[in-house]
Amino acid sequence: MQFLEEKGVLSAPEVRVLEPERASVDDVTLNHDLEYIEYVRALSDEGGMLDPDTVVTRGSFEVALRAVGGAILAARTVAEGKFDNAFALVRPPGHHAERGSGHGFCIFNNVAVAARILLEEGFRRIMIADIDCHHGNGTQNAFYETSKVLYLSLHQWGIYPGTGWMEEVGYGEGEGYTVNVPLPPGTGDQEYLYAFEEIMMPIVDDYKPEFMLVSAGFDTHYSDPITSMKLTSVGHREVAGLLFDAAKRCGEKIVFVLEGGYSLSAIPKSIANILCLIAGIDKMWDDRKVEGVGLDKIRKRVEEVKQVLKPYWKF
Repeated sequence: MQFLEEKGVLSAPEVRVLEPERASVDDVTLNHDLEYIEYVRALSDEGGMLDPDTVVTRGSFEVALRAVGGAILAARTVAEGKFDNAFALVRPPGHHAERGSGHGFCIFNNVAVAARILLEEGFRRIMIADIDCHHGNGTQNAFYETSKVLYLSLHQWGIYPGTGWMEEVGYGEGEGYTVNVPLPPGTGDQEYLYAFEEIMMPIVDDYKPEFMLVSAGFDTHYSDPITSMKLTSVGHREVAGLLFDAAKRCGEKIVFVLEGGYSLSAIPKSIANILCLIAGIDKMWDDRKVEGVGLDKIRKRVEEVKQVLKPYWKF
């Protein structure tokens, strides 16, 4: 936030900053068990752990409700046509949170609750694009058996949480509506953009989502301390550009919701780049160039993914 303020992004005439209200418990129960919500409330009074990675301290319950509220506010303002797009700058992240448990720094699943709200308010085809370095197991499981929400994830394979193999495609009514693109360590801008465009665009043209939600994690950056990908802040902007183009081809409604990312030098640049892109501001922040694993390795994986998905989508 300091970076965005110092660089004049938040004060630009094209940007409006809204403060979210806390989500209601009823809102959160759209995606989480009431028993779990009450457990988080009680644990927040004293502090404790939801799992070995996920700390709850005094006040975490209120902050987590405010994070869900930020995702809901962003989705509603765009759904109602008040804004063309939005970016919910919220923490804690959410995509690892399951119906009855918190994991991987996530307490409540912000994106999943926002999607549930949109479904309640009449949308019938929602696409969640997850660009966090880790697979969003909680979001996948939330919509694994429905065609009303298509979940697409590009993630580094072989790290936490160990889910998201390409053959996880959904079940029952949802078969084919979960799309996983597990990528090797060292994937850089060029390779990531190639995989994203090759897989996402044909599916968008076929599915025609009415609303796009983006789980925008930035731990794919080369400087992230807990991952091994090689994207840059400019690469993140280009990924957002692909998503923006995809949204224009269907409902033109897109909302980004912050997920992970642990390099404090990289996150501000990546977020600023995306905010300027979607707001139409002619500013960009660059960082050093890095080489990825090469397109040959990624082409092979993309073809493998397409073979799995061909029964469901036109490639």
